[in-house]
Amino acid sequence: MDNRPIGFLDSGVGGLTVVRELMRQLPHEDIIYIGDSARAPYGPRPAEQIREYTWQLVNFLLTKNVKMIVFACNTATAVAWEEIKASLGIPVLGVILPGSSAAIKVTQTKKVGVIATPMTVKSDIYKEKVQLLAPDISVMSLACPRFVPLVESNETTSSVAKKVVYETLAPLVGQVDTLILGCTHYPLLRPIIQNVMGPGVKLIDSGAETVRDISVLLNYFEINRSREVQGKKDCFYTTAGVASFQEIAESWLGKSIRVEHVNLEEVLND
Repeated sequence: MDNRPIGFLDSGVGGLTVVRELMRQLPHEDIIYIGDSARAPYGPRPAEQIREYTWQLVNFLLTKNVKMIVFACNTATAVAWEEIKASLGIPVLGVILPGSSAAIKVTQTKKVGVIATPMTVKSDIYKEKVQLLAPDISVMSLACPRFVPLVESNETTSSVAKKVVYETLAPLVGQVDTLILGCTHYPLLRPIIQNVMGPGVKLIDSGAETVRDISVLLNYFEINRSREVQGKKDCFYTTAGVASFQEIAESWLGKSIRVEHVNLEEVLND
């Protein structure tokens, strides 16, 4: 047993889609979450800057004595996950391989689409992972740079969101039977995305798939939280305004949470 919390990092609120699934599947585990909304989105940024920011988030989580770190951010996973995983002495999970594996299982036509941030698409990591496991599957990738700002500004049901999603996804409509939501922000736009793509297209939430891997690793390393320990101590941190983050988070998670603002440079330079 290991009663320390699980750490989650993301460029903003998108990683809450992973947290919600963890709360459903593993409700007894404690959570420490850091969302870097002040510098979101990560997708258009240079790789070296994304790597720097991701290390800052990791180092912040390490100050909280986490037992595992989950990259609840596809862009950070694409750019920095392998390097950071190799550098730490605790399990570090990314969201890309679980999403790729799930798409392979459900596609019938062997035509898979990926929507993601510009950096994730540029890395071609989803295509690489899918075709490594199933070379006969074709992968179409599409960058959706306007999606994250919609989610971070809490406009997921607005007419603007519907227009942006419709216009952006047009090249993929009718081309694939499975679509990987290759950014953890995108499930917050899921109803609109499903409507645009059509009911016959299976949407893969890479974050939700990752929680299954978390459960496997907790069991493998025997670091599950003891069910005899009473009371949960979840804590959520944001580098931007608390009010906006809390509004989105509580709406998505369906419960009240504790949110604190954090200045990463102050914390890490102490």
